[in-house]
Amino acid sequence: MTSLATHVSVFLRERLPLEKRASERTCEVYALTLRLFFEFAAQELKIRPSSLRLEHLDAPRVQAFLQHLESQRHNSPATRNVRLAAIRTFMRFIEYREPAALEQVQRIRAIPMKRTESRLVNHFNRDEMQALLDAPSPHTREGIRDRAMLWLAYSAGLRVSELVGLRMENLTFSPHPCVYVLGKGRRERALPLWRETVTALRAWLAHRPPGRAIELFLNSQGCALTRSGFEYILDKHVQAAARRCPSLLSKSVSPHCLRHSCALLILQSTGDIRKVALWLGHASTQTTEMYLRADTTTLLQIMNETPPPALRKGRFRPPDQLIALLMADR
Repeated sequence: MTSLATHVSVFLRERLPLEKRASERTCEVYALTLRLFFEFAAQELKIRPSSLRLEHLDAPRVQAFLQHLESQRHNSPATRNVRLAAIRTFMRFIEYREPAALEQVQRIRAIPMKRTESRLVNHFNRDEMQALLDAPSPHTREGIRDRAMLWLAYSAGLRVSELVGLRMENLTFSPHPCVYVLGKGRRERALPLWRETVTALRAWLAHRPPGRAIELFLNSQGCALTRSGFEYILDKHVQAAARRCPSLLSKSVSPHCLRHSCALLILQSTGDIRKVALWLGHASTQTTEMYLRADTTTLLQIMNETPPPALRKGRFRPPDQLIALLMADR
């Protein structure tokens, strides 16, 4: 019988952060997935999670866990696939440490991903974005901070993890204002900043409380802002902006909406999907192509440039009432 504790500890503390150099967010997602899976397996076996053995984690139990996610936790197919990917990665790690479990691991890794719906990205239009940027008060320290965060997240198209992870050293104003971002896959990009974004950032830096934290944006305690903290701030300002722009109330808002809005703004301004991918830090334009389906400007241009077939002319003539009555009675 093989204990899981040692494998899990090495996987989360060495394999992911040191060998694969996974981001902190990725490590958190993998740890949460394993916790949910182990709790589910322990409940099924009616034992404590610490008593689980590698032999308990077979393919049928993984499939039952995935079904549990969708039926009981009401997770979407996309979330279900994320959990499966984390389990696959962990089992691949087990494959090298426990060669005797090769067949068991291969059966788990053979579980297919579930096809997901490809929906249009949720984004803000120009009026909604302007109302949101104007929502924070410029007369309070928190308002000045929130305004700078919203402007930077929107203009640079940052992921929320990239935004809250920015350090003071990542921002420079000379010779040209820009921000250095370390994105997914350890890909670094340098993004120039709008003059309005620079103004908002300078105002925040003038009122930023001194402290030991090296992050650019701090909470009221002088510590680094968290993902959930920014989500709370965004939701608060969306509610305030909705009084000026009621259409915001009908949208499912998340921090990623700011990134989507930036992408569509660049696409509509340049018409080049490669520039959007470069700005967002995508490794391939295949990821960026989803914005083409949401950009009505590009689709309208395609429609206007495509000659339609000729429409046959003619007028509708209703049938004679007497003949129609006789045909109906047959």
